Amino acid sequence: MLYQWFLSISSPEKFHPVLFRMGLSALTAFLFSVVFGKWFIRKLVAWKAGEDTSKTDSEELKRLHSGKKNTPTMGGGIFIVAILVSALLWCQVFNLYVMLLIITVIWFAALGFADDYIKLTKKNAHGLTERSKFLAQLAFGFIVGLVLYFYVYKQPGGTQVVIPFLKHYRPDVGICYVPMVAFCMVVMTNAVNLTDGLDGLAVGCSVIMGVFFTVAAYISGCSDLSRYVNVPYVAGSWELSVFCAALVGGGLGFFWYNCFPAQVFMGDMGSLTLGGVLGLSGVIIKQEALMILVGGVFIVELGSSFMQRYYYKMTKKRIFRCAPLHHHFQFKGWQETKIVQRFWTVAAILGLFGFALL
Repeated sequence: MLYQWFLSISSPEKFHPVLFRMGLSALTAFLFSVVFGKWFIRKLVAWKAGEDTSKTDSEELKRLHSGKKNTPTMGGGIFIVAILVSALLWCQVFNLYVMLLIITVIWFAALGFADDYIKLTKKNAHGLTERSKFLAQLAFGFIVGLVLYFYVYKQPGGTQVVIPFLKHYRPDVGICYVPMVAFCMVVMTNAVNLTDGLDGLAVGCSVIMGVFFTVAAYISGCSDLSRYVNVPYVAGSWELSVFCAALVGGGLGFFWYNCFPAQVFMGDMGSLTLGGVLGLSGVIIKQEALMILVGGVFIVELGSSFMQRYYYKMTKKRIFRCAPLHHHFQFKGWQETKIVQRFWTVAAILGLFGFALL
């Protein structure tokens, strides 16, 4: 494994191996996505895995997205493989957090693949039912929560929750830590999934969030830095920073083909995977509250869809012209690129605010 080879030639007095591996991890995932992306897209075209934009109840949305019809989907496989390859090369694979993240990638990629496959092969089908997807996400979240609970419970403060602005007040939630983990993963998974509706939107916001977690995980894994910044020290989370760097690189490589006009869509296979990894990353470094803040674009998108659905059920009226929120601005006449760029700007500002709160 390249990780072991690198340690054998590295000199901590000259440069820190983790920092160097973070750079190599991002670069490897980026190059893999860019180099193999075009081949993967050709395969998707050959398999006729094209997006069917007509599977929506909104005639206006059909019109707005008519040009996207038959664009290959399930392209999330590009960065999924890139992340896994990079992680296997540059991460300490037997680190508990890395193993959990790899399993998370595989689980949500499989769930998303099943959802996309049903959409592509069944006429007028909308994929897996909401209940089945929710239960699969929730069950996995509880399993991860139990693993983390019995692992971190041995450490002092293992089940404490960090609250921004009140760093010295860290309530211990005890066994409630398990459902909290499941909740965070389910929320982020569905939030990223709903945000994936415009070219480059979801992957761009995910990369910004990934940069935040890369730095935050490095700080959390360094006892001196974490004590100085006053964030929880999480032994071994250095490896999480290497993994998140792979997500950043893989995401940027995928954006090479997903930017407007998109040559490929990530599909649920990609969006569910990104959401699962981001949700678990926030939990591991014990920054669940900051995760909600830094991922504010995702949370607002999820909230707008939730509000629209239940408000309409109660009143038969709509709050937004269309939900999630990015479609509302489309209906108002905003250009797709303008919506995406402004959402990225908001995501970047929230990311900087998150760094400030660290």
